[in-house]
Amino acid sequence: MNFLANENFPLASVIKLREADHDVAAVVEDSPGATDPEVLARAHRECRIIMTFDRDYGELIYRRRLSAPPGLVYFRFIPKNPLEPAEYLLRLLCFEDISLKNKFTVVERDKVRQRPLRTDHLQQLQST
Repeated sequence: MNFLANENFPLASVIKLREADHDVAAVVEDSPGATDPEVLARAHRECRIIMTFDRDYGELIYRRRLSAPPGLVYFRFIPKNPLEPAEYLLRLLCFEDISLKNKFTVVERDKVRQRPLRTDHLQQLQST
């Protein structure tokens, strides 16, 4: 999968996901200080699923109606160590009934909730 790790996503987890053959761009590496709207626009443009610990993305996508990315995973817990987010995500990807595409996924240690993203950008996603 193609991911975009927000600046608050641990670099150790980025590396672990890359080692698992995922294409992961990291804001902390190539565009530190990028604003949330810039990260959203980049994810939309590059067809990447955002991974973040920042709760503001829901407001930006659903209330302010900024361009939605192909998917967003919001980790709603403080990691015990820098590898925990990657380990959690890799386990999550093993479940056949969970798809991250076109979903706003909220991950807590004991549950996962998903909500569809707006559909005004789906045509571009279906062509990739």
